[in-house]
Amino acid sequence: MGIPPVRPPSIAKYLKPYLLKMHFTNKYVSAQVIHTPTATVASSASSQEKALRESMEIQRDVAAAAKIGKILGERLLLKNIPAVSVHLKKEQKYHGKVKAVIDSVVEAGVKLL
Repeated sequence: MGIPPVRPPSIAKYLKPYLLKMHFTNKYVSAQVIHTPTATVASSASSQEKALRESMEIQRDVAAAAKIGKILGERLLLKNIPAVSVHLKKEQKYHGKVKAVIDSVVEAGVKLL
């Protein structure tokens, strides 16, 4: 890997700095927040993490997605990240697991832009 690309300051000031991305498979739920100007991961949470696997019965349902969102929201507040914007893929709709993750992040105290 190399140095992440640095965007010109004229473009970076218009970007929303933190972007929430979610990924769902048939086995796991994961979400991460990316700092867009530096293209680095600011925080992430996944149902694949060893500490979380033991506390969840099913790692792919809506309840697991809500728990991942809550944990991610708490991690964001610990890193002093007060707000994020959401990136949904073309096939994702604000429903089910996606809604559970976003609502849990907001419940934890992080604002949506």
